[in-house]
Amino acid sequence: MNVSPRALILNLLLGAGGAPLGAREAVAACALMGVQEGSTRVALARLVAAGMLQPGGRGLYTLGAAAQPLAADVATWRAGEQRVRPWLGDWVAVHAGALGRSDRAALRSRERALDLLGLAELERGLYLRPDNLAGGVAGVRARLASLCPNSDLTVFVARDLGPTRERDAHGLWDGAGLNHAYAERTDRLDRWLAGAGSLSLDEAARESLVMGHDAIHALVFDPLLPEPMVNTTARAAFADAVRRFDAAGQLIWQQFLAGSRRTPPSGPAAAQLATPHPADLETLP
Repeated sequence: MNVSPRALILNLLLGAGGAPLGAREAVAACALMGVQEGSTRVALARLVAAGMLQPGGRGLYTLGAAAQPLAADVATWRAGEQRVRPWLGDWVAVHAGALGRSDRAALRSRERALDLLGLAELERGLYLRPDNLAGGVAGVRARLASLCPNSDLTVFVARDLGPTRERDAHGLWDGAGLNHAYAERTDRLDRWLAGAGSLSLDEAARESLVMGHDAIHALVFDPLLPEPMVNTTARAAFADAVRRFDAAGQLIWQQFLAGSRRTPPSGPAAAQLATPHPADLETLP
């Protein structure tokens, strides 16, 4: 997996719980992933210029105002099953007005917002999802307005689609594929945690970054479908596995970044994994 210095720096700060990140720490973290120091410092400068970071003095950086929507998106995975409610058979429908193909940034923003809400296209410009999210249609409308303001989106409840359209709507998602992915990812994360004590700190930091990024991305973009469309027990088990992995990964990265301020530590990561404190850790990567 290729990790850009921009993404890695933001991930580290998203997981820092408000603590600043030093330029030296950023350089060490990016070097671990094969990124040159010059590229890291350019990324820091560009993130500041874009408002994603704000300098805190003495080479320290914190998240800027422009990064707050990103932080809110990433934080959603932690809420887990609290984000859903029983499904009574209705659908949330979104009608998306035409956007000029030349406005690619707006198109990307809208597509990402629809993906984040688990909406799938039933027919051109009409997107659906089960009405099982906490907050209902009003919550979906508010979230879309926050994610892509000024977009021409009409959000409403749909019901009584008729047998053919109902069948088409159910077929918009691969429930069996999602169930398989939940089980496979849960097993992979738990197996890594069981063997991580034999890794050097550098290896553990590098691997936890890549695996954690993939797992959290999967949860952030999970459509949160109801039973019987997916196995919600398997989904909850996957989310629990990600929380365990995130806690251990955060502790590993705390140790790695602390080492970047002095002589980098070496040797097995068993001591770092022995006593994670999940309550003290936030999302990474």
